Amino acid sequence: MGLETMTNAERASLTGKIDRITARAVNAPIEAPVKTASGEIRQAPLVVIDIDTSDGIRGTSYIFAYTPLTLRALVTFMEDLGPTLIGEPAAPASIYKECEGRFRLLGRQGVVGMALSGIDMALWDALAKAAGVPLAVLLGADIAPIEAYDSYGVVDPKRDAKRLETTLERGFGAIKIKLGLGAISDDVHTLSELRQVVGPEVRIMVDYNQSLGVTEALERIEAITEFDITWVEEPVPAEDLTGHALVREKSPIPIQTGENWWFPEGAANSIAAGASDLVMPDLMKIGGVTGFMRAAAMAQAASLPVSSHLFIEASAHVLAATSNIQYLEYLDFAGSVLKERMLPENGRVIAHGPGLGLDWDEDALKHYAA
Repeated sequence: MGLETMTNAERASLTGKIDRITARAVNAPIEAPVKTASGEIRQAPLVVIDIDTSDGIRGTSYIFAYTPLTLRALVTFMEDLGPTLIGEPAAPASIYKECEGRFRLLGRQGVVGMALSGIDMALWDALAKAAGVPLAVLLGADIAPIEAYDSYGVVDPKRDAKRLETTLERGFGAIKIKLGLGAISDDVHTLSELRQVVGPEVRIMVDYNQSLGVTEALERIEAITEFDITWVEEPVPAEDLTGHALVREKSPIPIQTGENWWFPEGAANSIAAGASDLVMPDLMKIGGVTGFMRAAAMAQAASLPVSSHLFIEASAHVLAATSNIQYLEYLDFAGSVLKERMLPENGRVIAHGPGLGLDWDEDALKHYAA
């Protein structure tokens, strides 16, 4: 039975009612630091979410806190929110709508939106587990390999040669790096060396992490055009839709944005502004699975290819159900606390199940508890 043919009542009947919501904070080790124009990520501060239902199903998900400073706030908020949802049907679309109304006056950005998205993902996980299928199947999709790109921070192609060789050995046909820390000449030098290392066939994307103004963005884009760049990501601040539209209008390279959209309304505003050629919603900010599928539908209507941002396990499922898919971003933040890490094969990943395919390593969760 697919999503399109199920009513909310039928969804609720699969998993019963919400019995308990548990949130735990961990600082998970990652393969290598991710250096950006805005700072460096040396470990992944995660909030691990478990939702138990009256039918004995446990839905799981995780969210990425960006900094350990937000871990306590996220866990506390979810502990306070949990009792207000106990006894409600474990139907994600209904809970999404209820929370949308509950936080209308406050707004849903920041900690609130992150927590609500995590709950939504866990509820969809429970729903698919109750049906005994991977989430992608519940969403009406086939399970098939999805092309991914290997996602880096700032790189030094010579210093990071071994990591880059591993990327090529894993079969990735695309790689993304961060730029913008130095002068324009530094961007050019990095891309020149990177292109020599990976060869002419591998696609290269670049991410400026919102660090530029419109004029400087266009100057830098013009300087790197010779390296056959697939996209330039968030050249100006994410909320500057006018600035993104101006850069997009004059840029010879496609512009990518979307990871900082908050809920489908953010997607609608960006698409209406003509802010990008490509989109990449973030499951934690777009509203979980419910929000992602709504934003992906808007993108399809606007003929905008869709990629994912982080959350490789859940992203593999929602992208499988997205017709205008482009890439899955491969950046593994949770593998160290899972019993089975999602690894690429020939540069592709495949969704695991049942549900989202997440199975916590409880010893690791205790070891890395924050």
